[in-house]
Amino acid sequence: MRFRIAALTTGVTAVIVTLAPAASAASGTAPAPSGPEGGDAIFAPGGVRCTLAFNVRRGGAYSFLTAGGCAKQGLNLYGDPGLTIELGTVVAVNGLVGLARYTDPHVERPGSVHLFPGSQDITRSGRATVGQTVCTSGSTTGRRCGTVKALNIAVNTPEGTITGLAMTSICAEPGDNPGAPYFSGDMALGVGIGGQGGCASGGSSFYKPVTDVLNAFGAEVY
Repeated sequence: MRFRIAALTTGVTAVIVTLAPAASAASGTAPAPSGPEGGDAIFAPGGVRCTLAFNVRRGGAYSFLTAGGCAKQGLNLYGDPGLTIELGTVVAVNGLVGLARYTDPHVERPGSVHLFPGSQDITRSGRATVGQTVCTSGSTTGRRCGTVKALNIAVNTPEGTITGLAMTSICAEPGDNPGAPYFSGDMALGVGIGGQGGCASGGSSFYKPVTDVLNAFGAEVY
């Protein structure tokens, strides 16, 4: 999603959504494990493309987080644009973030983020502070890092206002957001919602803190 800063009220910056597609370079360590990881592209009917944020566990079943047009209750999500590899179905939505239950929820999925190439294991979740280094990864622009610029950002979308977002100095290109994972080392920090500007002009991006999402869904990273 593309955002445009609109106003500053009571310490909360309001942002207006203007559109919503979403976007990979490289960097990494170990080879990526089999199965979908955080950062991998996922697809929905109607030509919708998003990103898998993190694999999570909920009540002993394996699920994953995503956002934007893929976060619709009851929507089937796929691992390919031809919609032949069914991954799972969205079973809960919080703001613009969705929880999708895998078609086979008892098969463990990799608890890692794809770095294009390599992968980063994710073992815990937490909250960032202003000035903290944060990274994101997606199949269009790969792994990119920056800093957290502000917290408690409010975004106005066609679906309503989303509050409590973090703003980062990481640019966002079409193809990765919505749904890109934001993390620091092995700590999951957030689920990408969108951005403003582009990488050529030094844009910014926004994410929903993952601890808020996990608490809402009763889920955990692993």
